[in-house]
Amino acid sequence: MALRYVLGRSTRRQLQRNIDEQIQLIEEYKEETAPLQYDHSKYVHTVTFGERVYLIIKRIIDFVLSFIGIIVLSPVLLILSILVSSNDGGSPIYKHIRVGKEGRKITIYKFRSMRKDAGDLKKLLTPEQLEQYKTEFKIDDDPRITGIGEFIRKTSLDELPQLFNILKGDLSIVGPRPIVEKETEVYGDDIAKFLSAKPGLTGYWQAYARNNATYETGERQAMEMYYIDHKSLWLDIKIFFKTFSSVLKREGAQ
Repeated sequence: MALRYVLGRSTRRQLQRNIDEQIQLIEEYKEETAPLQYDHSKYVHTVTFGERVYLIIKRIIDFVLSFIGIIVLSPVLLILSILVSSNDGGSPIYKHIRVGKEGRKITIYKFRSMRKDAGDLKKLLTPEQLEQYKTEFKIDDDPRITGIGEFIRKTSLDELPQLFNILKGDLSIVGPRPIVEKETEVYGDDIAKFLSAKPGLTGYWQAYARNNATYETGERQAMEMYYIDHKSLWLDIKIFFKTFSSVLKREGAQ
């Protein structure tokens, strides 16, 4: 009886620990996905009739092209999933929380291009690389990128799963780059303006500067603001074909 009581008490303690861990995970997820808090009054914009028409047409185009893209590219998606997974046995899809329109948190899908333990920055990066990551949120010649990862980045194939984000409505084909919460700090008072637009799979910054415009110089912020000030179907079309040209030349992310 005493042994049964001890085992029962031990089991209850383990069960309570499991419950506590699950509650903590739920709370962390709720905090991570809670809408971003920022001062909306920093950017007051009245949507015109022409802009409403533009947004409706843009959403229709996004839905149709992403739906067709998923169907047509499904064999490519399957092959890439197998290649990425077989490289190290990890999940082929990398999911990450980004800040979407009006500060809403969205989960972005990409093919995983890095090692499974890529999150261990102190172990894998030099002090100089860590400093660059803190400033630009990316690293030149990132040692965490796998062989297949380098290929899919150069060809921008790692972005293909975001077709599902576009179909869902979290992303547009063209728009400002979806950023992590920490990046919102570099936009200062312009963050309200930046978040007034739906983020995109590609954008003015990616198409015309690719890896050359940085936060440190302010060029990246300026280019994102330029798009928001001048967004139109014609500009979206130019950005789309400029991006397509860059992909064919394998000028993808580093």
